Amino acid sequence: MKAEAMQGAQGAQEKPRDRLAAVRLDEASIGRGNPDQEHERAIAIYDILEENSFTLPGRDEGPYALVLGLVENKLSFAITTEAGEPVMTHLLSLTPFRRVIRDYEMICESYYSAIRTASPTQIEAIDMGRRGLHNEASELLRQRLEGKVDLDHHTARRLFTLIFALHWKG
Repeated sequence: MKAEAMQGAQGAQEKPRDRLAAVRLDEASIGRGNPDQEHERAIAIYDILEENSFTLPGRDEGPYALVLGLVENKLSFAITTEAGEPVMTHLLSLTPFRRVIRDYEMICESYYSAIRTASPTQIEAIDMGRRGLHNEASELLRQRLEGKVDLDHHTARRLFTLIFALHWKG
């Protein structure tokens, strides 16, 4: 009985295999951003690594490492094992994201302006719209990756934050 309890405690401490253990941006295709962009990117990566669900259907090679980059105006998901062994690269068209990225950028600009001058009620209303667009974009990302990569909602939201940060003029 004691051995089972010990084994259960050890199992509870293990992190799941279906996750991202590392995320980075391909600086060769993306480049460095301004300090605001770099801050947003760092927070999104930190949040992803704290808790995520990332599964490749039909594969059991996790945990995984992900390098996001741009290749010929497509988003590149270069996925390796945690040890760096290549698993797959998936290119994703950014065309379906153009509208939501443009709308999200406009609402973020409104939000950051409102913080300085608007009432708390106005700020809250803008923030609700911002969160709604973020949710829409994360669902679009999950749909576009369907069959290639399975993500939970939280992970898709953070990945969209990184995708947006690639385009954000700040």
